[in-house]
Amino acid sequence: MDLNIDLKNINVGDLKEKLKAIDKKTLIKFGIGFVAIIIFLIGYYAILNPIVKNKKALYNEKVLKQNEIVQFENEIILNKKRLKKLEPEFKKSSTLFHSKEEVEGLYQSLSKYAGVNGLTISKIQKKKPKPVLKSGVAQQAEELLKKTDISYYQIPVEYEIKGNFLGYIKFKRSIAKSNKMLNFDKETISVVQNDSTGAIIAQGELTIVGIPDEFF
Repeated sequence: MDLNIDLKNINVGDLKEKLKAIDKKTLIKFGIGFVAIIIFLIGYYAILNPIVKNKKALYNEKVLKQNEIVQFENEIILNKKRLKKLEPEFKKSSTLFHSKEEVEGLYQSLSKYAGVNGLTISKIQKKKPKPVLKSGVAQQAEELLKKTDISYYQIPVEYEIKGNFLGYIKFKRSIAKSNKMLNFDKETISVVQNDSTGAIIAQGELTIVGIPDEFF
């Protein structure tokens, strides 16, 4: 079938004849192919393209979360190392301070030191804790203070101890070797008259230190 057309001598009749001469099956094939392409494009942009974009967004989010997890794991490792490094220092510092429970049991604690050295505690009286402010915090009424303003508390304790002088010296030395902060601020030693054993009475005031979490 010759489909060549002479453009110079073409006329409408000849064109109709040429079109009629084309196989209908060929036209149907071209039509089906064209329609298939249109359907594919419509399906891609209407259905497949949004799915692809959604999958891509989910993948990017997954990658982002995985990177965040890796970052968190690295931070956890670093924080564990810092904590391990600070733990000995924390234990060393925290042993200096008395908890509220330890202050309440102060009489029993001092009695043990006194008993070992042949002394008797005849008086022990705790006074109101006094807050020691952090550097840069202005002095103000105690009820206006916040816990974060306070470095630690000083708890004054009045005492009276009876026994011999050598035992009293050993008693103070034993306390000085303990891990707790305890200072003898005032002290008066009197010899008991007409006592052949050389007994003395030591009176004064000592100060212990407490943490803000326990006394605020």
